[in-house]
Amino acid sequence: MFMKRILITGGAGFQGSHLTQALIKQNYEVTILNTFSQRSRENLKSVKDKVNLVWGSITDKEIIDKTVKNQNVVFHLASHINVDDSIADPVMTTQVNIFGTLNVLEAVRKYHNRLILVSTCEVYGEAENNQPIDETKELKPQSPYAASKAAADRLSYAYFRTYGINLTIIRPFNVFGPRQKNQKGGALIPILINRALLKKPLTIFGDGKQTRDYIYIDDLIQAYLLVLANNDLKGEIINFGTGKEISILEIAQYLSKKLGAKIEFIKNRPGEVKRFIANINKAKKLGFKPTTDFWKGINRCIAWQKGKINR
Repeated sequence: MFMKRILITGGAGFQGSHLTQALIKQNYEVTILNTFSQRSRENLKSVKDKVNLVWGSITDKEIIDKTVKNQNVVFHLASHINVDDSIADPVMTTQVNIFGTLNVLEAVRKYHNRLILVSTCEVYGEAENNQPIDETKELKPQSPYAASKAAADRLSYAYFRTYGINLTIIRPFNVFGPRQKNQKGGALIPILINRALLKKPLTIFGDGKQTRDYIYIDDLIQAYLLVLANNDLKGEIINFGTGKEISILEIAQYLSKKLGAKIEFIKNRPGEVKRFIANINKAKKLGFKPTTDFWKGINRCIAWQKGKINR
């Protein structure tokens, strides 16, 4: 059965706007639920006349009920995603990520939609014994953000086991690409690029030897489309990354050399995981194969941010 109507919570965000564009190209009917901001409007500029856009929050049960109704598939991406923000305000992070997800689950249970939940690698905590992380690893979140996402992840799985909802859980590793937020509350790579372009020092937590498995946004969108096209993933959990790791220091050194910025080390951030690397064997069985070279992806991000500054 062709799932024609799709709701994306958080569809005007970084990942959501890229997913929206990809789904429109494949002739899906896309509805977006997103909190309002000028940045969100900018992200949807090229598709604003091709989607049904609803400004609102997943914490609003009534809006969730109305937007989930009559959809075939719900991509649940909306959440508070910044670790630092979660440390500063764990209550807000919990309210959005857990209780907002509960609203989505209740609506999906009521209307029998397919739910594709976008979780995060942060739910795993540290990689153990220097081994890539597979989907069976015990969840040991190390920050309020990670804990809230782990709770939403497990609550969703409980709804699958208890109520039989059609659920697939995706756990992306560290995503990067154009449109990612580059200031307070944003992600490391765009923040570092922005600081380098403005000739500000590149601030690194600790010694910078923390490693991450970075997946470029185009590869992650292909992963989402693979999951959407496969109707036999009820109850499944799938990692999407590259299976490769790179240190924060390597990224900073590359940007320092390329853009002429200094590197500045600051004290360790509480709750930060030292090592992330994905075991993607399960994803490969679906036909997933990341194709974007990390440094080419970085250069695309630099070009995008330069263009934004020039505009």
